Order: sequence, then C-alpha cells, then structure tokens
Amino acid sequence: MDTQGIHSASKTGKLTSGLILALWGFVTVLPFVWMFLTSFKTNIEISQMTQSFWPQHWTLDNYRNLFIDGNFGVYLKNTLIITAFTFIGMFLNAMAGYGFAKFHFKGRGVLFIAVLSTMMIPGQVTMIPVYLILYKMHLTNTLLGIILPSLVGAFAIFLFRQFMSNISDSIIEAARLDGAGEWYIFWHLIIPMSGPVLAVQGILTFIGGWNSFLWPLIIANDQKYYTLSVGLQLLQGQHTTDYGLQMAGSSFMVIPIIIIFLVFQKYILQGFSVQAEK
Repeated sequence: MDTQGIHSASKTGKLTSGLILALWGFVTVLPFVWMFLTSFKTNIEISQMTQSFWPQHWTLDNYRNLFIDGNFGVYLKNTLIITAFTFIGMFLNAMAGYGFAKFHFKGRGVLFIAVLSTMMIPGQVTMIPVYLILYKMHLTNTLLGIILPSLVGAFAIFLFRQFMSNISDSIIEAARLDGAGEWYIFWHLIIPMSGPVLAVQGILTFIGGWNSFLWPLIIANDQKYYTLSVGLQLLQGQHTTDYGLQMAGSSFMVIPIIIIFLVFQKYILQGFSVQAEK
C-alpha cells in the first residue's frame, strides 16, 4: 500500500475532524457570547425588532443594578463562603480516601461498599431526613445548615481512594521508619503526590459550590442566606421584563465557570486517568 497515500488520507481526516470540531465549538460558544454581549446593552436596544450582535451603546448599568437592586453582593458573599468550606470538605474526603487506600482495619471493605452505596440513592430522597436532622439541631436558615451536608461525598472519597491506592507502600513505610508521623506523611507526602486528583476534585468542588441551588433554596427562607443561583432565579421572577439585568446575572454566574474550565480542563482528564508513580 502506498505510504504517501496513507499519510495524505490521515492528514485529510485530521483536517476534516478539526474543521467539524471547530464549527461545533463555535455553535456551542455562540449563545454564551451573545448572552455576555447582551448584558452590556440597554433594555431599549434589546427590545428592538432588529437585533445587532454587538452593543450599539455599551453600558454597565445592568451590572450596577445587579448589585444595587438585585442584592447580588450578599449572594456572592454567601456563595464564596460555601465554596470555601466545600474546599475544606475536599480535604476531609482526601483523608477518608487515604484511610481506605492505605490503612487495613476490620470491616474496611464493608464500610467502603456502604459509602459507595450512598451514590445509588438520589439526593432528593435524603433531603427530607437531612432537613429534619438540621431542624432538630436548629441549623435551618443558617449558612452552617447549607454547608454541612455538602462537606463530604462518596464520589470524592472513591476518587481519592482509587488514586491513592496506586501510591507505593514503600514510600510510606520508609517515611515511618524515618520517624514521620501519620499526619506528616499525609500532608507532606500523600497530598503533594495527589496533585492531579486534587486539581480535578478542586474544579468539581468549585463548580458544585458556585452552582449550589436546590439545597440552599430548601434550607434557607431568608434572602440574606441565598446563593447566586437562588438569587438569579429570584431575579428572573422579580424582573421578568428586564432582560439586560437577567443577562448580566446569567453572565456573572456562567463566565467564571467557563474561565475555570478552560484554564484547568487538561487536569480533568488527568485526574481521572493518571496513576501515581510507584
């Protein structure tokens, strides 16, 4: 078979695939770009029969009103607090994953299966029991009540356990022979070696905390505890015809996630596929 013909066909196939993916990416990104540009338009311009892609008169009034009338400053503060605490929960998940991976104790397998089995239970099923528990603890309508149920998760524990299982036991044993304690080993050896899985879990943690909607809506009945997602839904209900304000709110929610994903997307694949060196 002609080698030159094979290379030519391969090059043509790659070019065709690249063009298709570029076109699909453009179609996917276009609505987000339109939303972002529309957030800088006035409502008069948005209401015109003939729409222009670029704003004719750029304005920041929609973003100003978002924080003045829409109370988004409070929602942003709550969301950042919740997201920060979920990162603390990420390290709790890492500790649990490390325990399942490297410590041998009675009932480890059964306990790990019990943890994994919680992934098969829809979150909607456990919301009422969790709500009742928090109600008995007087934590409803508080930020702590929003934060506690999301601190740990079975999927994160499973992810850390699978990654840390591939870390060589000889490294840990050598550290113990040198007199290192378990906390020192975890923070100074295991955590630095778990960079890829920490990166992907950090991205997922940020997205989950930033987009938290259903549980804050259930547990909080005061607007001072609402998150950005709940505030955006409230904004759409109160300002149904203020499309510029709605687009500004949607852009404020979506753009940070898109930026985080674009910057750290390579770590998402690495975190799921890479194995630690033995």
